Amino acid sequence: MILTTTNSIEEYKIAEYRGIVSGTAVNMQKMKMTFNMQKYYAGISESVSEVKEQAFVQLKANAEKLNANAVVGISVDIELTTSNYVTVTVTGTAVSIIKR
Repeated sequence: MILTTTNSIEEYKIAEYRGIVSGTAVNMQKMKMTFNMQKYYAGISESVSEVKEQAFVQLKANAEKLNANAVVGISVDIELTTSNYVTVTVTGTAVSIIKR
């Protein structure tokens, strides 16, 4: 499955638009506050990476349910709540592509 933020894929033609798909993930354990800001930001960065990966897994699964072989125009939204939870939402258009 090809995933891209662009609206087209070089050397491929979009044969059919299947629909809008998304994936959302939230870290389930609350981040701990620390007086060491370097550790705090490193923890946030690690958490964002893990949660983003989970959201992309959901996005791909939802695209596969629509019989798509690519997702174009992907947008990634990352939110850090006041309770230090990280939420990542990825959205794109599921498409069927064919080689030109």
